[in-house]
Amino acid sequence: MGAEELVEVVLPGPVEPEGVQLRHRAVPSPGPGQVLIRMEATGVSFAEQQMRRGRYYDQPALPFVPGYDLVGTVLAAGGGVEPGLTGTRVAALVKVGGWASHVLVEAADVVPVPDGVGPAEAETMVVNGITAWQMLHRKARVRAGQTILVHGANGGVGSVLVQLARSAGVKVIGTASARHHDALREQGVIPIDYRTEDIAARVRVLAPGGVDAVFDHVGGRGILDSWQLLAPGGTLVSYGSASTRDDTGSKQLPVLRLLGRVWLWNALPNGRHAYFFNIWAGRALAKNRFRARLRADLSQVFAALQRGEVTARIAAQLPLARTADALRLAESGTVAGKVVLNP
Repeated sequence: MGAEELVEVVLPGPVEPEGVQLRHRAVPSPGPGQVLIRMEATGVSFAEQQMRRGRYYDQPALPFVPGYDLVGTVLAAGGGVEPGLTGTRVAALVKVGGWASHVLVEAADVVPVPDGVGPAEAETMVVNGITAWQMLHRKARVRAGQTILVHGANGGVGSVLVQLARSAGVKVIGTASARHHDALREQGVIPIDYRTEDIAARVRVLAPGGVDAVFDHVGGRGILDSWQLLAPGGTLVSYGSASTRDDTGSKQLPVLRLLGRVWLWNALPNGRHAYFFNIWAGRALAKNRFRARLRADLSQVFAALQRGEVTARIAAQLPLARTADALRLAESGTVAGKVVLNP
């Protein structure tokens, strides 16, 4: 590869966005079963916002290269890898390591990006799309005609979830700040302003018998309302603890509290279900099954994107050298869509 050089963003410790560092090194060669991807798009997820504070519940030891997912072109393949992969555009969910110009990934973990889908568009759908699809179809198992409540309907995961649900014939009530309500109404969503309205009271008017599913990334005290708004047989899917993002103290505790609640609720004999969604669940025990499911689900999301059922929302695209600005922007709460990083 001659003159090519790898550029990566390093998180040295719990720092302000400006504290991230750029590092240059030689481009590595793929080992057996690996591919070398030239990154075309990666992004800022909620996970990195927590990692930078040292608050993500299973982040690696510092320093490390963050980057939950990426999209790029396969430059080279190691031994035992399908040679046809070289030159193709793929997506990968990696948890860490994506914020780099070149990334080594297990070939079994890459998912082809269909023709006509650009790298930044595809990037907005990797972690958010898989999360939304699996929560909707594998956990809540929603069906046409049902009613669901989506907290943060304008967020990264929420916006994809809302669109997938609408395309499945589901009625959606979504919480968001007032400035996003017109956009939500255009998608057929009934908006609630979480800042000024009593969410629980409003949902009870809209769905007197309760909702069939609630998707809650906020955690904290509000999770009790989410549970109580469920119809008999309904499902609560909790997938984060945004309300504790800026807390100090144990980073495990908010998650453990949620897990404890979920366990307790599932023990109650009322036919309702609660899940704490973890995108990595099952990987340690059944790697191949995990990979097959992930490939199937992301392929479904990419197909929905191609059909126009889901639209990619790109808030901004910035180069790796401006990762600090990208983090600040993503954390500002002022943008709609994903902040994407390019090489």
